Amino acid sequence: MNQLVRCINCNKIFLKTPFDLWPEYDSISNRSPESFRSIEKDDFQEFSRNHRGHRLENMQIIEDSFISEKAYAEPIKISYFKATNGKESFVIKKFREKIDQPLTYQLIAGDYFLKCVGIEIQPKEIAKQLEAEFKAAPLPQNEMVAFLSLYQQVVKILDIKNLERVPDESPHPLEVYYKLNDVGLAYLLRNCRNIFKGERYLDIEEFIHRHKDEGVLLLKATYQIQVSEKAPSKKKAISAQISSKNKKMMEIE
Repeated sequence: MNQLVRCINCNKIFLKTPFDLWPEYDSISNRSPESFRSIEKDDFQEFSRNHRGHRLENMQIIEDSFISEKAYAEPIKISYFKATNGKESFVIKKFREKIDQPLTYQLIAGDYFLKCVGIEIQPKEIAKQLEAEFKAAPLPQNEMVAFLSLYQQVVKILDIKNLERVPDESPHPLEVYYKLNDVGLAYLLRNCRNIFKGERYLDIEEFIHRHKDEGVLLLKATYQIQVSEKAPSKKKAISAQISSKNKKMMEIE
């Protein structure tokens, strides 16, 4: 079972896992390529030695708080999650700079939130779907372009707060898909009458209703991770200063 441990004195973080006790294997020189020696490891004991005399505390990871700047399968990335000691909540930054390096955990006093930096349609996917479904009677290029342009205009009048999120649609944690709401749907259908006439309009109307809740007519929102660090309280700062002064006085004596 994994356990997050914090050194209170220096705010270093260690994540205890069953893998901490896994040995390393090193090839033995002057032997066959198949010859290896086992090197016993205990990563947490090394952490404990480095923080001997310090106060350690267990922290609880807050469920569903994990977020990453890249796809979850990407090995080299920066991720964040939240943890608490029961009194305070913290942000934990998890990262590695090279594939062969161990993960580093950094404690941040503060919080993070996701900021939407853009919302867009899926023009290539929409065009491809329209071509596939209207193969018997293809849309003229000017009508295709006009429809895509209209849908882009619809996005500009929508507030993302009023859209329903589609769960588990994107492999990227910072790309979220939303359904077109009733306001956007009404605007889109009404203005499609200026582009398509007669039976063609009825076909487009069916196309919109068929794909508005899933697939190519979903709207893609892109987010950024915003981390807000909290300045240490005056009480803690004064306590740290007093501790530092007492240490210097002891050294002088």
